[in-house]
Amino acid sequence: MHNHLFPAPATFLFIIIAITLVQFPVLPSVHAVDDDQQYLNCSETFACAGISDIGYPFWGSNRPEYCGYPDFQLNCSGDLPRLNISNMYYRVLEINSVARSLKVARVDYLDTTCPATYANTSIDSSTLFSHTAATTNLTLYYRCLDTSPLLPTQTADGFSFNCTGDANGFTNYYSSSSIPSTINSLLMLCANNVKVPVVTEPGTLTTEDALKEAINGGFTVGWYADNSMCDRCDGSGGRCGFNTSTNAFACHCKTGSFPSTCDEISDQSSTRLNWWLIMTIGLAGIAVLCFVIICSVKRGYLSNNSMVWWKRDANNDHFTAEEILRNFGSMAPKRYTYSDVKKLTNSFKYKVGQGGYGVVFKGELPDGRIVAVKVLGESKGNGEEFINEVASISRTSHVNIVTLLGFCYERTKRALIYEFVQNGSLDKFIHEKGSSITNCYLDSNTVFQIAVGIARGLEYLHRGCRTRILHFDIKPHNILLDENLCPKISDFGLAKLCKTKDISIVSMTGMRGTAGYIAPEVFSRYSLAESPTSLTSTVMACWFLKWLREGKILMMGCSLIAVKIIFLTGFMTNLERVRLMILLGILQMMIKTT
Repeated sequence: MHNHLFPAPATFLFIIIAITLVQFPVLPSVHAVDDDQQYLNCSETFACAGISDIGYPFWGSNRPEYCGYPDFQLNCSGDLPRLNISNMYYRVLEINSVARSLKVARVDYLDTTCPATYANTSIDSSTLFSHTAATTNLTLYYRCLDTSPLLPTQTADGFSFNCTGDANGFTNYYSSSSIPSTINSLLMLCANNVKVPVVTEPGTLTTEDALKEAINGGFTVGWYADNSMCDRCDGSGGRCGFNTSTNAFACHCKTGSFPSTCDEISDQSSTRLNWWLIMTIGLAGIAVLCFVIICSVKRGYLSNNSMVWWKRDANNDHFTAEEILRNFGSMAPKRYTYSDVKKLTNSFKYKVGQGGYGVVFKGELPDGRIVAVKVLGESKGNGEEFINEVASISRTSHVNIVTLLGFCYERTKRALIYEFVQNGSLDKFIHEKGSSITNCYLDSNTVFQIAVGIARGLEYLHRGCRTRILHFDIKPHNILLDENLCPKISDFGLAKLCKTKDISIVSMTGMRGTAGYIAPEVFSRYSLAESPTSLTSTVMACWFLKWLREGKILMMGCSLIAVKIIFLTGFMTNLERVRLMILLGILQMMIKTT
């Protein structure tokens, strides 16, 4: 019989704890010299490419990273500092540290109105920067059909301009937000449009040179880099910075670096004493837990297989969420906690819709923007539909694709945060003859524009994205209409990413889609061309055209939309086009009989 007070494993662990606690008091002095050097380095401002007296949150050149804030690194190699905001470079024209604002201008629009690539200003997708009230958005439309005299060459709110290399029959336009809706609807047919903020009144931009000067003049944005914490740090005599080890704000003081402010000596002693006490209790708890686990394994209460399963399950959600953030870098949507989602939706107070994968609630972001929060039900496996939707829509930026602003991924708690689309889904207009929000009715011209918008969205998914996307679930329920009845494709839960540019043939491991909208090829083979998406789009277009019931005009409109969708989507063989035309003819006969 053994008379030991503790079993051998527990005794060993407590010896380790004692040795660790003895070593703790010497730790603060080890880093004292480094912390003092950080305080001295961050006390000095720096100059960068013609702008002097630059301090927190900026860093770069000879200023260390711990004296600034992530994503505020300045490139000082040119005539003006350059700042990367969400993978787009801006020239920094002015920095106002008191107002916490800076004036920036896009590098790709330097002395030109025709950049190499077309991309919207990235400020809206950043959580660190925001527009000021004096900013006005200009929209530049590229590769528009020369529809003169339908579009005037110059008005009080815009004018046309040319780009080198434009093909015959195409021109470009710029307009302000106050442009008449009749002209705006024609401009929406242009191949590309880019929003660029300026501070100049739109009415004064009557020439192309004036437009260039306004864009080169830049616009003002405010920044947020733990501003309130920096104020408290400055008030306590510290210097604002960042701890790259903990990935959090740091206040660099003469006596060391702290998470918030420079504490007094007595407070430091109390904090260290509390720290040692917490560590003692924590290590003791770990020792007890290890002892219980060891005993449970030895006595057969806890098997090795169950421990492996628990570890895999606990890390599964963390892995998939971190994988999203890692793959997209600074372009990844913002990640929210479940408590944040509850605050945004006022504890899920306003329900605006419900589908097969979850419930949609109306919410509001801290900056006042209205959003739609899609709370998903408990998913099976590792949440393939959720990962598909986040991965697919994060790669898109198009007027006819709904914008994803953020997501929540906490084990079984999963949510997607989208821009709020005022008029809801298209199926309400088809089946209820109008929207409950606006109580409006779709005429034939609006229906045609909606169908064209859907086709443009599909063309962008198939051809315009860096990674091609097949949606596989185009139906009225997944088409949202904004206040201008502009369609936006949503719900990418069944989408499939195509890693190569050749998406004429796509393999599938299972059937995807909604009954009534699935192409016949899905039932006979799992290797598909793009035609299933084109087919569902055409069926849907004829669905709500049938609802309009306008006789011969209806049949002509249906044919025009079908041809439009076929040739926009492309990649079809002649046989597939013939089959689709036969189906369209059957639908037209059905419409005529009704």
